Amino acid sequence: MSEKITPPPRPSSPRPVIYQMLPRLFGNTCETRAPHGTIEENGTGKFADINSTALTSLADAGFTHLWLTGVIEQASGTAYPGRPADPPDILKGLAGSPYAIRDYFDVCPDYATDPARRIDEFRELVARCRSHGLRVIIDFVPNHVARSYRSDVRPELSFGGGDDRSAFFARDNHFFYLGANHPGGGPPLRLPTADMPGCDGFFKPEHDHGRVTGNNAATWTPSIHDWYETVKLNYAHDFTTGRDTRHLPGPGAAPSEVPRTWRTMDEILGYWQDFGIDGFRIDMAHMVPMEFWAWVVRRCRERSRDVFFVAEAYDNDPQKLTDGHVLDELLRAGFDAVYDDPVYDVMEAIYDEGKWANDIDHLIFTGPRFHRSLRYAENHDEVRLANPATWGGLGMEVGRPVSAVLFAMGRGPLMVYHGQEVGEPAVGAEGFCGDNARTSIFDYTCMPEFVKWVNGGKYDGGRLSPAQRELRAWYASLIRATCGPAFTRGEFYGLNHANKENPAFGRVDGESVSGHWLYAFLRHDDATGESALVVANFHPDRTLENATVRIPEHAIEFTARADRETWRFTDRLATSWSGTAAASDLPITGLLLPPLSPLSAIILEIS
Repeated sequence: MSEKITPPPRPSSPRPVIYQMLPRLFGNTCETRAPHGTIEENGTGKFADINSTALTSLADAGFTHLWLTGVIEQASGTAYPGRPADPPDILKGLAGSPYAIRDYFDVCPDYATDPARRIDEFRELVARCRSHGLRVIIDFVPNHVARSYRSDVRPELSFGGGDDRSAFFARDNHFFYLGANHPGGGPPLRLPTADMPGCDGFFKPEHDHGRVTGNNAATWTPSIHDWYETVKLNYAHDFTTGRDTRHLPGPGAAPSEVPRTWRTMDEILGYWQDFGIDGFRIDMAHMVPMEFWAWVVRRCRERSRDVFFVAEAYDNDPQKLTDGHVLDELLRAGFDAVYDDPVYDVMEAIYDEGKWANDIDHLIFTGPRFHRSLRYAENHDEVRLANPATWGGLGMEVGRPVSAVLFAMGRGPLMVYHGQEVGEPAVGAEGFCGDNARTSIFDYTCMPEFVKWVNGGKYDGGRLSPAQRELRAWYASLIRATCGPAFTRGEFYGLNHANKENPAFGRVDGESVSGHWLYAFLRHDDATGESALVVANFHPDRTLENATVRIPEHAIEFTARADRETWRFTDRLATSWSGTAAASDLPITGLLLPPLSPLSAIILEIS
């Protein structure tokens, strides 16, 4: 029997602290995990599994928002009354991809106890979340839909209806249609699935009129590496002509003046806003014109001022539709936050590519994006921290220094992916993607470590190891430690540059420059005077003894403490350590830190 733990007081954070969950996985306690297993074999989580006990636990841990991933109806190999299964040729995995949407106005019947009541059951879940003080985010996938897309709920708004299929591009077509001049030898469309079980490589509706894939592959023979299960949506810009989208309408255009796809998408977003959804995580936002975002975000804010928009976007993707930095352009278009993939990549490269902690400094800059970036150490697209083939094979503990730095460095939203907090490793092949260090979003499966926290629906961690329970509590402590004004309103001051020549700043194995394994920075809020020093030890197995961190004169001025003779430091994250230092010593000898265990972090309140 697990010991009963009294939850700490809930933190009150003015920024979103997001918990990402896929309902199929979150509540599924069937541990069969047969590769390519059916829903009957491997089970699935339900909306009802996200019950009051689960939501209380998440709220007590400090989360403010739930990203309910993949709830909109997707193409799937599972049939329901009145809803046939999709052909296997247009599926990735038996459950299908949550990003191959089949009906934008419906939800996935897999998640309903009574599939005929699935919309009602989802509405009840949203109400439960609200009753626990949790806001709800869902996916909005604007760039593409499933090849089988057809809305049963709003058939008059089905994509493709009324399109001129003889034209590759037309302003008010929903899709791009292949012609005889496109690669692949002309019709029929031939998918890369012919050798897969139950497949023949064809999709009957596209025998004569093929469509461009979601990743812009204009070919009759898309490859296995293409998003062959999806079709690209048309926002009145021919992507084959380049990135210049200045011909598109402005943000104040009336609905009658904008392209048809714009109007359809506005109807979709309005539908979910009326439903009670608080925000949207936008998939591959950089592949859609910035003019559309400026127009539709404005429309959504007219309906609900506080609607939250966060963009998954990558500036290094050649498919982006702007010559500027796409993350900045999306913020200018009205987004609240954008993915911080660059800092995540450097963190991972410390363990897998020989990068140094100092390399993080190359991504620190002034400007809105730094403090409006969503920071994460895991999400459904990325490898698991605890997987033995990733992150140096160090296991779940590597998440501590990584998450501490990511969560403490800026004012933007924070995110934890379900399973991260208990060290879910994603070991073994589950189906479509094989053993790729990610928990499959395409298959019916479960998370074998996470189900130990679910513990048959008790959500008490009764089957977790002591180390897993401690890790989950640590993430809650991290959220609490970073919800004060220094972190939610304050500025950043990096200290690694001032410590490269400090031989006591974590050097090991004869290093002549510091900053390989230690990373340190200050956060300070002028309005409240709150300051903090964050230090992380990324080293996989070395306790750093007698390490010091120098705080230069300019940094002392940054904290508005130039008149303080003595500074006191108290850890608010994981230890009870406290210490003092004379202000005059900080730029020269620095602060003597407590022993820093491998893969650890401290967040020192300065008083």
